[in-house]
Amino acid sequence: MSRHLLAVAAALVLTSCAVGPDFKKPAAPADAGYTPEKLTETAATNIAGGAAQHFNVGEDIPGEWWSLFHSPALNALVVDALAHNPDLTAAQASLRQAHEDTLATEGGFFPTVNAAFTHEREKFNGVTVGAPNEHVIFSLNTAQVSVGYSPDVFGGVRRQVEASEAVESFQRFQLEAAYLTLTSNVVAAAVDEARSRAQIAATEDIIKADSDVLDLLNHQFALGAIARSTVLQQTATLAQVEATLPPLQKELAQERDRIADLAGRFPNHTPSQTFELDSLTLPEALPVSLPSRLVEQRPDVQAAEATLHEASAEVGIATANLLPQFPITADIGTDAATIGGLFASGTGVWALAAGVTQPLFHGGTLLHEKRAAEAGYDAAVAQYRSTVLAAFQNVADALHALQSDATTLQASEASERAAAESLALAQDQYKLGAVSYIELLNAETTYHQARVILVRAQADRYSDTAALFQALGGGWWNRTDVAQN
Repeated sequence: MSRHLLAVAAALVLTSCAVGPDFKKPAAPADAGYTPEKLTETAATNIAGGAAQHFNVGEDIPGEWWSLFHSPALNALVVDALAHNPDLTAAQASLRQAHEDTLATEGGFFPTVNAAFTHEREKFNGVTVGAPNEHVIFSLNTAQVSVGYSPDVFGGVRRQVEASEAVESFQRFQLEAAYLTLTSNVVAAAVDEARSRAQIAATEDIIKADSDVLDLLNHQFALGAIARSTVLQQTATLAQVEATLPPLQKELAQERDRIADLAGRFPNHTPSQTFELDSLTLPEALPVSLPSRLVEQRPDVQAAEATLHEASAEVGIATANLLPQFPITADIGTDAATIGGLFASGTGVWALAAGVTQPLFHGGTLLHEKRAAEAGYDAAVAQYRSTVLAAFQNVADALHALQSDATTLQASEASERAAAESLALAQDQYKLGAVSYIELLNAETTYHQARVILVRAQADRYSDTAALFQALGGGWWNRTDVAQN
């Protein structure tokens, strides 16, 4: 009989199939692009951070893309963050967890084997067998090995493993996303710090210039050449400019706190690296991945694909739950009155069973679970497309930003240069009495605004360059500095 059961089990395994849809990797969008117009190089400005940037379509992205800014301090900070940031550590641990869950699910392919030992002390009452005078007290020791196996006839276990592998793939790309987000945030924080320092320096220069004008006015007032109201107006102007300095200093302090957090440190242990715009080199050759490759490079798109794969497998699992199961069990062991006699001749016992279980009525639960899985798959399809569209939008936004940044910087530099010349002329003319104080004040205000706008325009080019690398996937496929598990 045992041979017949084994033959049936083998036949079931050999003829089994996996119900539900077989997952097919979504094809890359055929007609997708980043911009309606052809990419050209950006405008150039003769100032730090003003070089023209060229878009090299189809060029691959280096794994350590931040090194293109040629800043040893930035490179060191990124290395520090990769080594100590807890979010990255958590993502690595989540991937290990998902991998172990996959291995645990694969255990469903194999029989379960359990060993058991029981010791019983019983009193037998013979009345149950028609011998009321029989009362026996005895011991029973049982040693037993149990084997259970349910052939994966309709592929339910295979779909469960498939779903677990998809979850593991999702966690792998979550790790890549955490890596990309961390490195991008470090670069952005460094640029923001440099921006704050440049704005502080510009404001301090304006304060010094306004202080010099106030000293001049005080001297003229002492000579009786101007009215007291003019001195008071310049004093108020100086105070207004000075009032803009503390918020900038606050921003710088907060950027330093942010950098410490990214590096996995407390705010009282900020990294030693500091950043100035002049210490960063603007990358001039920018790789731009082909649209057909973007879906393979973006971690969020790959994670969405893994979610879609899991949803597909869940349909197969729910379908298999509607179909018969074929459990096979076997027990072999020995019974004896004493432990020492457990394995003596004639004490062996065994049992072998096979069956079929077909769900008949579960209150509609199994059917609705299958329909829910199908709806979940439809939702995953839509979410995948939404993620792909967002990915292309991110790249397009970054490309447009870089074009706009270059033009803005060009205009800002021309404006700042003209404002500086106008202020210098107004100062000279005021000393000669050729212009009024109001005209001088207007020239000062214009120059102050132009300096701040120029600094922001310079920093935006660095920030949006980093945003382009992030939007294109950050070259994680070329990296070797962070283990995946």
